[in-house]
Amino acid sequence: MKATIDIPDELYRRVKAKSALEGKRIRDVTIELYRRWLAETEAYSPAQTPEAWLEGWIRLADEAMQRVPPGPTARELLEESRDRLERSAC
Repeated sequence: MKATIDIPDELYRRVKAKSALEGKRIRDVTIELYRRWLAETEAYSPAQTPEAWLEGWIRLADEAMQRVPPGPTARELLEESRDRLERSAC
């Protein structure tokens, strides 16, 4: 389905620039945002059972974890720094 929407010029320019940097089409970015928005709406639905709500959040977390760059976690970096500081204080 085709739709026409009115977007402020400055916002569109920023979206266009970022999508170009990431090698994405604006159409794909828009579809992704609509899907995320619908998933969030479903996650907050008061008619859901607590189990379904939790499953939705776990699914979103799993999706987010797939986009995490490789390398140490923030926790690992902090623990390493703490260990280094404790060793230097002795």
